[in-house]
Amino acid sequence: MAIHTMEDEDRTSQFATALKGASSQTASPPLARRRGVPSWLTLGAVVALVLVLGVAAAVKSDLLTSAAPEGKALTETVHRSDLVVSIAEDGNVESSHNVDIKCGVKGGSTILWLIKDGTEVQKGDELVRLDSSSIEDQIGQQKITYEKSRAAMIESEKTHDAAKIAVNEYIEGTFVQNLQDLDAKVTVAKENLESARNAYQFTEKMLRKGYVTNLQRDAQAFAVKRSELDLGVAETARKVLEQFTKDKVLVGLQSTRDSARARMASDEEAFKLDEARLERLETQLRACTVVAPDNGMVVYANDQQQMGRGGSSQQSIVEEGALMRERQTIIKLPDLTRMQVKSTIHESKVDMLQRGMRARIHIQDHDFQGTVTSIANQAEPTNWFAGNVKEYAAIVSIDSDPHGLRPGMTAAVEILVANLKNVLSAPVEAVVEQGGKFYCWVSTPSGPQRRPVVLGMSNNTRIEIKDGLADGDVVLKNPRAMIEDARADIKQEEKVDVKKKFGDDKPAALPKINNAPGGAAGPAGGEKGKAGSGPGRGGFAFPDFKSLDKDNDGKISPDEAPERMKDRFGEMDTDQDGFLDKKEWEEVRKKVQIMMQQMQQRGAGQGAPGGGP
Repeated sequence: MAIHTMEDEDRTSQFATALKGASSQTASPPLARRRGVPSWLTLGAVVALVLVLGVAAAVKSDLLTSAAPEGKALTETVHRSDLVVSIAEDGNVESSHNVDIKCGVKGGSTILWLIKDGTEVQKGDELVRLDSSSIEDQIGQQKITYEKSRAAMIESEKTHDAAKIAVNEYIEGTFVQNLQDLDAKVTVAKENLESARNAYQFTEKMLRKGYVTNLQRDAQAFAVKRSELDLGVAETARKVLEQFTKDKVLVGLQSTRDSARARMASDEEAFKLDEARLERLETQLRACTVVAPDNGMVVYANDQQQMGRGGSSQQSIVEEGALMRERQTIIKLPDLTRMQVKSTIHESKVDMLQRGMRARIHIQDHDFQGTVTSIANQAEPTNWFAGNVKEYAAIVSIDSDPHGLRPGMTAAVEILVANLKNVLSAPVEAVVEQGGKFYCWVSTPSGPQRRPVVLGMSNNTRIEIKDGLADGDVVLKNPRAMIEDARADIKQEEKVDVKKKFGDDKPAALPKINNAPGGAAGPAGGEKGKAGSGPGRGGFAFPDFKSLDKDNDGKISPDEAPERMKDRFGEMDTDQDGFLDKKEWEEVRKKVQIMMQQMQQRGAGQGAPGGGP
């Protein structure tokens, strides 16, 4: 963020005027030559003029003044004015409503046809056509199995219905009929027995009168005996039917009914299972033709980022003929009518942000206004180059029409933190920190005077002075260059109470990691001295291959990879087999090690920020 002051504009105007004056004066030699002035005299005049102008400009810009205390002091009169405090960061344009089109075919499938990347589509337009030949074959086989299961289910249902009817038929029909037949036989046997007894008594009377013979009487007595036996047989048959036959037949019929019910339930479940399989296959078949669920622009889900310095973009994975894994994202479908900007804010500034803050967004020579809609409560995944720097994502909505914006465009976001009215402010370089306190040097008749100040909010150029200065005070803008005391690094010696600060002044006993003297493994569990095995400078720790290989299959799948590496998994997978072996992992570790060393070397060569002497 750059906020220009009136002094900056004056210096710019003076510098432009000086350049214009120098150009007009250096353009006179050709006129002199036309008046017959000698060329050596003209050349000497030009050289002299350039030297005079150069010395004058150098004196005015303090190029010839010394940085020592006897040099020229740069001052500014502090006064009350409005101070705009903002945070400026870069960001990327994205859609606030994205739809990921994934491969819904179980086990994956091959892309036969793919819509062109960047095409704007409407809801229902065809996007992807996957290979469905194997699914169609499975559907044909499953239909045969489905019909067989359906026939078996129908047969078992009818058998169960017949068994239920048989039980009711016996209880309410067959048993009653048999019982009635036996009752009739008993009744007939009783009538026959009564008739035989009457006939026998009549024969006895006739025998005494001499009308019948003894043989006729004995025959009649045998008839009585036979009738008694017939009655006993009929009564026994009825008793057997009521006490034994009924229960035996009923148990058999009920067993047949219950067995038929169990077979029917089994056949119904088998039918439902085959039906569900057929429905899943038909769903898989429909998933082979992917249509747009909403309006948007087609964006292939390819990872085109480079993995660090010297890395190269991998070949596009989403293309015709490519094999898509199940649940792999094929196309991202952002809604171009609802766009926003995602910006990452340094952890030192994130506490200054609040939802609802206004922002200015600059995208390709176009300015938009927006509002901070959300601030992440967790840091973004660490980048290879970020080391231990933590950044938090902030989403800024775009208020106006986002026509012409595309996902991935770079945006410059300036978020308004505060608009301070009529406050006293001073240049940032005029404030010096010493011993945890802040000071400014004020020009007085007796010389520069150090004054402690209380600071408020600030931007990149100016800082609010809450106390310590008054309106109209003249402060030194380069106190470290002019004042010896300003260059002094004041350190306050503080007596440390070890027990109060650390709890104890003796280290606690720790368990031994191994039997090696001094421990061969560090706290991170890596081998001592091996690069990438534990946290180094900047807090970076490269994970161990064995610790990520959860299933011990000798390779790392995308699910086993750390969250921050999943976005670049395709770049690390050089053979494009969907996994990382030990060789590929070692190559990644070496690249990261080199990058971290280079970052440390660059960091060691930079001076401390904040205007050193």
